[in-house]
Formats: sequence, structure tokens, C-alpha cells
Amino acid sequence: MLSRHHHPIVAIATAPGRGAVGIVRISGQQLAPVIDAICGRSLSPRQATYLPFQDAQGQVIDQGLAIFFPAPHSYTGEDVLELQAHGGPVVLQLLLARCLEAGSEIDPANGQPRLPQIRVAQPGEFTERAFLNDKIDLAQAEAIADLIDASTETAARSAARSMSGEFSQAVNQLLEQLIHLRMLVEATLDFPEEDIDFLQQADAQGQLQRLQATLASVMQRATQGAILREGIKVVIAGQPNVGKSSLLNALAGAELAIVTPIAGTTRDKVSQLIQIEGVPLHVVDTAGLRDALDEVEKIGVARAWTEIESADAVLFLHDLVCHDRTENTQDAIDYIADDARLESALALKLLKNTPVINVWNKSDIASPEVLSQINGGVLISAKTGAGLQLLREQLLQVVGWQSAPEGVFMARERHVRALHSVQDQLVTAQYQLNAARPALDLLAEDLRQAQLHLSAITGAFSADDLLGEIFSRFCIGK
Repeated sequence: MLSRHHHPIVAIATAPGRGAVGIVRISGQQLAPVIDAICGRSLSPRQATYLPFQDAQGQVIDQGLAIFFPAPHSYTGEDVLELQAHGGPVVLQLLLARCLEAGSEIDPANGQPRLPQIRVAQPGEFTERAFLNDKIDLAQAEAIADLIDASTETAARSAARSMSGEFSQAVNQLLEQLIHLRMLVEATLDFPEEDIDFLQQADAQGQLQRLQATLASVMQRATQGAILREGIKVVIAGQPNVGKSSLLNALAGAELAIVTPIAGTTRDKVSQLIQIEGVPLHVVDTAGLRDALDEVEKIGVARAWTEIESADAVLFLHDLVCHDRTENTQDAIDYIADDARLESALALKLLKNTPVINVWNKSDIASPEVLSQINGGVLISAKTGAGLQLLREQLLQVVGWQSAPEGVFMARERHVRALHSVQDQLVTAQYQLNAARPALDLLAEDLRQAQLHLSAITGAFSADDLLGEIFSRFCIGK
């Protein structure tokens, strides 16, 4: 542990701004002298006490509730004092300053500072101490931040599930199976003449297969959780005036983007966060893709392509009316040719596995002949809302979402990457085990690497720079 982890810390634990209640939290060792200085009395453990908070001269800063949580039965595992005052910014700043001042004051009882080296906490430092003091593991710590940041009810429930330890339990179950298999394999290294028979008798093959099956289940749930946390970036693309802005407005249920009959109305991207079945979707409306007529539109088209390249899914919007060859054959031919060129450009720009959904708009006014010619994609009317529910369902399907939110725990991209690394190591281990003469040292190393990847999820094995990156993203006071 670094030296700073032993310093007492204090911070405002509630969000900035005005509120009915605000909290100032102190964590450290031996907080009794500071409690006496601020509260004017000792506090019973885990009991809320209504009293005045005093400054150095004994004047009242505010009146509120003080709660003392003695170590180790606290959020951080250290002594914790929470001062619940009125939520005005000035009041909370005064309390924060008073806590720092009281820590530096000389205690008449021993002639020493009441709480030496007390300082303002860094972002996420309270939760970091909870992790370092074995109150929670790393996956649970990350789930706390995810619960705070949750943008949908489903995401919040999944984060709460991870925070309670469900994800960690699943990972630990995998670890137990993996360690058991490792012990079996490494034990055979001392008996090279009997290794194959020994492995067969112990059903090493069956153990590995069961481990892979358990891993697949955990990966599926974690991947769903990563979708919930990260959300899905969906870009609406197409030629000018095909209804991209109208589709954004229809999906969002609000007039977010300007809609006019004039081609090229949208010059810049318009983004909106919506949710479908609890899954957050970052929907981006872009400028119409064509050879731009002026410099402003050129910039808009360039930004549109940038958004498309980073999309998790693309809604390629087509105008059914423009596909109708009965009224103006040449215009229809030109439009269809431009759509074909855009389709080719999308194939070049997008990553290999990025799904593209063909969306056929204006189904409410398209002729039956045109409708009968459409093969594949989703028919919609952004104006009337027809087909939008089907579009929502297909969008979730192509990005890999499965409607089983109650079984999903919140996970991060690093968790998913770690699980994929474990999967790769187990595949290699399977290859070694299936060999006519298994190379047990290589098999043992594959299993060891798999264990390291798993342990990194819960923090049993984590680099200090990883911890710094994770906790720096927390809010101050948490």
C-alpha cells in the first residue's frame, strides 16, 4: 500500500449544487479526537445523533446528524465519520474546512495533532480504500461507479447485482474450477511416466469442458452487461432528404432535429440518448451523404463519415418514394445508383462485423408496386410510426442483446476482454490435452495464464496503474 493510503481523508460526499441535505465524510484511524472537536462530544457507534457542528471558537456552523462507523465495520474498513448537514455549498465547504482544521489542531490530551496528515480525498479514494481493505473486490468497486452512472433502470439493476457480488461469485466459481484443474495437471509433472493415465482417470478432459461451458455462460451474461453499461452507438446514414432527422425524432419521441423538404438541411451531427428495453442507445443523425455543394456541407459530410466509422450499428435509410420508377424513371435510376455507391462506401469504411440495417422509409405513401419489390430490411414510416417497433427489435438483435435482464450483471469492456483471453487460453489448453502426448508444461502454463486473466477481474491480481485508472474516474467523495 502506498503511504497516501494511510493518510486520513475527507471530502464532500454529495453532488455539487444546492440540496436539502449534504454529507461530509471523513475516513481514517482513531477519529475520536476530531469527533470531540467538531461535535463537542463522543458518538455511539452506528447511531445518528442530532447536534450542532462547531468551529474552532465553539460557534455553530450548522446543526445536523453525525454518525460514527468504527473500523472495521464501515464502508472503507477504517473509522468513518459522516456529517449530514443542510445541503448549501457554502455550509458544506465550511464543514470541509473545519474538518481539515480540526485534524491539524493540537489535542490538549496528548499535545499532538488530533488527526495528523488529514487531506482532501482524491476521486474514488473512499471506494479504493474499501477495495484495499478487502471490504469489496475490484468488480464490486467498479459496479458502484456504474450504479451511479446508470442511465436506465435495467442498467441500474444490473449494476446493483454486480455490486452485491453476483459477478464476483461467478468469476470465483470459474477460478475454483480452474485451480482444481491446474492442481491436477501440475501434480502429473512429477510423474511423467503415468501422466496420460492419471489425467484420464481424473477426467481432466471433462473438467476442462465443464470449465469452458461455465465460462461461456459467464461471458454471455457479462457481454450483455457491457452493452448495458456502454450503450450502443447507432448512426443514421443515407442520402439527403430521405428522413434521417424524422427517424431520429420518431425514435426519441421529441422534435430534436430540424426537418424541412430542403435537401441538406442537416449540416452537423445531432445526438440523442434513448433506451430500448432498458438498453441505452446513442442515436446519431448525420448530414446527407452526397457530393457537398458548399464548404459547410463538406464539413458536415466528413463528420458524418467519422461517426459512421465508429458506429456499433448503422441504419442505412432509403426513400421508398425515390425508388418509384413510375413517375420519373431517370430520377429513380440516379437515386438507386447513388444508394448502391453509398452501400459500397459503407462496406469499405465500416469494421468487418459492424451490422448495417437497411431501413425503407415513407412506407405510408409508397406505391404497392415499390413495396412489393423490397426484399430485406425494415419497412417504416417515420411520420406515422409504422414499423418502428420492429426496427427497435431488430436493432437490439443485430448488436447481440438478449432479453434476459434479470440474469445480467454489469460488466465493463475490460472484463469482457479478460474473459475472452481466458477463453483463448482454454482453447490452447484443449489442444494440448487432445494431443497424443500432451506437453504438460505448456498445458500448465496455459491454465496459469487463464487464472491470471480471471484474477485481474476481481483485483486479486491487478497492476497499480490499472487501479489508478479505474478509481480516478469516480466522483470525489466516493
